[in-house]
Amino acid sequence: MNKEPMTIRGHELLQQECKKLKGIDRPAVIRAIAEARAHGDLKENAEYHAAKDQQGFIEGRIKELEGKLSHVQVIDVTEIDAGGKVIFGSTVKLLDDETELEITYKIVGQDEANINTGLISYTSPIARALISKTEGDTVEFKAPDGEKSYEVIEVSYD
Repeated sequence: MNKEPMTIRGHELLQQECKKLKGIDRPAVIRAIAEARAHGDLKENAEYHAAKDQQGFIEGRIKELEGKLSHVQVIDVTEIDAGGKVIFGSTVKLLDDETELEITYKIVGQDEANINTGLISYTSPIARALISKTEGDTVEFKAPDGEKSYEVIEVSYD
């Protein structure tokens, strides 16, 4: 299986979530199951069934996170000499040619992407169009709502 690129921050967040699930959430649901069992008849015990459902979710999420963490390639963009080009992990300030609005995106791994916070996946159409561009370049790509055109104003590696 290929390694999935991920930023240092994204890797830390997945590790923190996994640690919380294992160290806090899992023991809490085990206690809840034990407490619900103490109440007797399990067939009609809603607390028991809810706790078991929660346990299944937690165990599934732990397995998912461990799988993702075992297949990542953590990339520290600050250690790469990109020569001013847009690369994975770089932050790019753009000017929308149509609206004249400035937009800032950081190109990240698929599991980190969140358009609401300006984090875009390296597999997104805009990120693919941006890769290897430099300040002053114009980027054109097909978005779901039609053709878009942006000017690269600034590229940073933080």
